[in-house]
Amino acid sequence: MSTTDLNLIDRFLEMMAAERGAARNTILAYKSDLIAASQLSGGKLAEAEPHMLAYLAEKWRDLASSSVARKVSALRRFFAFLHEEGLRGDNPSSSLPKPGRAQGLPKILDMDQVDLLFQAIEAELTVERPSAAAFRLSALVELLYGSGLRATELVSLPRTACVGDRPFIILTGKGDKERLVPISDRARLSVGKWVEFVPREQRYLFPSRGGHISRIRLYQIIKSLAAKAGLDPEKLSPHVLRHAFATHLLAGGANLRALQAMLGHADIATTQIYTHVDASRLVELVNKRHPLANRTLTRTASGSNPLQ
Repeated sequence: MSTTDLNLIDRFLEMMAAERGAARNTILAYKSDLIAASQLSGGKLAEAEPHMLAYLAEKWRDLASSSVARKVSALRRFFAFLHEEGLRGDNPSSSLPKPGRAQGLPKILDMDQVDLLFQAIEAELTVERPSAAAFRLSALVELLYGSGLRATELVSLPRTACVGDRPFIILTGKGDKERLVPISDRARLSVGKWVEFVPREQRYLFPSRGGHISRIRLYQIIKSLAAKAGLDPEKLSPHVLRHAFATHLLAGGANLRALQAMLGHADIATTQIYTHVDASRLVELVNKRHPLANRTLTRTASGSNPLQ
């Protein structure tokens, strides 16, 4: 197995843990699948062309559908990561089979759980002498949940990202595409208090030695907050907060296209998958908002059944 493949697989798995909050068993399974695929491709998995992926799929022919689905998922995510990070110019994973398993819904927080998180933050801010870490935590969570930033986007924000009363951040996201991200009044207030602790010569809003805090460090901070709030740390990550932002905004009546722009999704299909809304909410919308909602079925003038 080549050093290049191994390094890229490690970077991918780090992203899955930090941004996606993937469980340890998922990380281990993906690592095993990707290493095996690298070995089958002669140590050149990162450079694989569609015909190589078709060859790999042929090798899985006798495996259980659940195993094939996991391997396909690992490779699709791996190549999407390489493409999004600019490490290769295309994504060859469309040649992989589609096992047909239903896609699970992402982890989600309800409003009560979000309230617990902010109560835990408030408890740290209301002591006699709040620490700089408490103000940083507040700014991080306000931006994650309040603006739906990706973990990478958040940790790499410049110190001057939030300027005065400007109600948005100009962000460079995936594919070097710029977008405007709305920022709430309370998030601007929180960032304003935190930035007082950041020296003016610092380049980043959330600095660390040699640059900005890492995605892994952000992941650890959020896990620690979950524990303080009495929530299961395994069910909370930066990505879960981003998803909660999207889901709660959509449930509150946000336009799907506007949400797509805020999240920085190139394809609205991604937004539709990302922002599930519970079935009861959908039924309520149909019953209350559909043009026929206030009309009733009536019998014909003669009283006969119109279907006869």
